[in-house]
Amino acid sequence: MLRITEVGPRDGLQNEKTIIPTEDKVRFVDLLSECGFAEIEVSSFVSPKWVPQLGDAAEVFARIKRRPGVIYSALVPNEKGLEGAIAAKVDKIAVFTAASETFSLKNTNATIAQTLERFAPVIRKAKSQASSGDGIDKTGAGLPVRAYISCAVACPYEGPIAPERVRDVAARLIDLGVDEIDLGDTIGVATPDDVERLYDGLKGLLVPAQTTLHLHDTRGRALACAERAWRLGVRSFDSSCAGLGGCPYAPGAKGNVATEAIVGLFERLGERTDADQSRIAQASDFIIERRTVANS
Repeated sequence: MLRITEVGPRDGLQNEKTIIPTEDKVRFVDLLSECGFAEIEVSSFVSPKWVPQLGDAAEVFARIKRRPGVIYSALVPNEKGLEGAIAAKVDKIAVFTAASETFSLKNTNATIAQTLERFAPVIRKAKSQASSGDGIDKTGAGLPVRAYISCAVACPYEGPIAPERVRDVAARLIDLGVDEIDLGDTIGVATPDDVERLYDGLKGLLVPAQTTLHLHDTRGRALACAERAWRLGVRSFDSSCAGLGGCPYAPGAKGNVATEAIVGLFERLGERTDADQSRIAQASDFIIERRTVANS
């Protein structure tokens, strides 16, 4: 069965020009909870100074109605973010690096090596047993960790990225103990052949079924890339309702692959997703309408 992580509430809303009200984010997540997704990336515990659109992460997590069987995850940039995520009782955390040094510096103000050094204690603490005496609610300790590798195909500043560079970053993340490698076509320029080259470069380290693929649809090729990845053995994909999203540090990378489109693709291919298209449409209609109101 195909596994879909809905990233609309985090990746989809992080680059909005106008901040979406907290109550609308909560309602959006609650609608998504009824859609049949394995995981919903709810928000990010990043400083509001850097991503004000997601400054209400703790409140959103406190107010959503959690559906049994759904993983509610969050992106964290550092140990402080992890503490916030644990206090909010997230089910899973994600850390974020890149296969491009320039992109890493612009996105995180750190080299790739520095991001990995920063993540090491985050990963270690997330996966450790609960401890006491520091005032932090550790009921969420023992969290699984997803690691995003941005610019896995190309970088807006450096151009094409060699698969060997992706492999090197993935190997270092695995050594740190992450549970999942998420490969991002951050600027949405990949072709199906690029996807095949990417996975060829990972042979001997990871098989396709051990990864998640995060596609943007800037040039309209995301579905073709998703199909090629599926034929190679990938069974886990990120997507965003209504194609919301884009990276603020990747000029022109507007729009994640739409959940509606990727579910439709795999249904046509006979792949089970457990996703309910009518409920996805309801969630998409809601957030599009609330974005329109917020920007009016």
